[in-house]
Amino acid sequence: MARAVQEVVYIDGVRTPFGKAGSVYRETRADDLVVKSIRGLLRRNPALPAERIDDVAIAATTQTGDQGMTIGRSAAMLAGLPRSVPGYSIDRMCAGAMTAVTTLSAGVMAGAYDIVLAGGVEHMTRHPMGEGMDPNPRYLSERLVDPEALVMGQTAENLHDRFPHLTKDRADAFAVGSQDKTEKAYANGRIQPDLVPIAVRSSADGWGLVSVDEMPRPGTSMEGLAHLKTPFRPHGRVTAGNSSGLTDGATACLLASETAADELGLRKRMRMVAFAFAGVEPEVMGVGPVPSTVKALQRAGMTIDDIDLFEINEAFAVQVLAFLDHFGIADDDPRVNPMGGAIAVGHPLASSGIRLMQYLARDFEANPDARFGITTMCIGLGMGGTVIWESLDHAGSAS
Repeated sequence: MARAVQEVVYIDGVRTPFGKAGSVYRETRADDLVVKSIRGLLRRNPALPAERIDDVAIAATTQTGDQGMTIGRSAAMLAGLPRSVPGYSIDRMCAGAMTAVTTLSAGVMAGAYDIVLAGGVEHMTRHPMGEGMDPNPRYLSERLVDPEALVMGQTAENLHDRFPHLTKDRADAFAVGSQDKTEKAYANGRIQPDLVPIAVRSSADGWGLVSVDEMPRPGTSMEGLAHLKTPFRPHGRVTAGNSSGLTDGATACLLASETAADELGLRKRMRMVAFAFAGVEPEVMGVGPVPSTVKALQRAGMTIDDIDLFEINEAFAVQVLAFLDHFGIADDDPRVNPMGGAIAVGHPLASSGIRLMQYLARDFEANPDARFGITTMCIGLGMGGTVIWESLDHAGSAS
């Protein structure tokens, strides 16, 4: 029997405030960050009966300890979802949450699901990048990858090498812009509504409440960034100032078929248009969003000129600049990361894809004339991921 493809809509998303690795969440479990995100998301959407959730996918890059044990299932149970709601774990490094969204969405499109919950977490305090990693010796002995591919900061330096016109000054200027836009977004109250406050316990300081991101540095200047150390290469161009910091945090979002959303009266924020993942040389993984975006646009029958808003993960400033240069977009184009990005708020690896999506949903609210937007990010070991979304608040959208 032939089945009609169902449209997938983005309902809502939340996240914990992002904290510096080793700081506010140092005595808080990773799975508890996910649990609190899920609970916060469901509180915001009381029209959704929890038993209607068909599946839960939670991403983590380091799936061990409190980020292990099939965290999608365990976090769902800890959050109080009915035992009838299944769950699973997913890993695509930095694009874990993005892949949780696209994988579940494919199930919605196929008619296997009506309503799903996706999320991601990375506790880089408890699980530093590369913890427990045991690369196969063939990677190096057979030169399958350059050794530099396993050090993300070095891959960013390699991008500067490949595109020498992407100078440190340009990277620093982009970083200052990210900090400035984040400061403005906070001042205008655009970020806070989507943050789930987290109670934390410290053996040294007692109880506290984390209600805002810890990473932003308001007042960052070009002068302040000019003389920072370049830890990945002597006299390099990648610094702590033009990169995302090591961060702890979690995200969660709801997606549904358009039919199910209408049935329950859930607000439909965005419709998924297309998505794509692509591979590139691992040693320049930051260029990954270029081919994934090209592929997604081709699948949608669109061009870059059709896109009104861009949410690009700022793992490193040079990686965003490589994307912008490829598509002929100015470094300071106001359509790009209007609320700032990961250079300011941080990048808890597997959780960041949903942060991009929720930012885009807010971007659409602030720009009612915008119809199409992109969320895109580079991925370790040489990949990129892109999702194209359509605003359902736009006058030209059929909602």
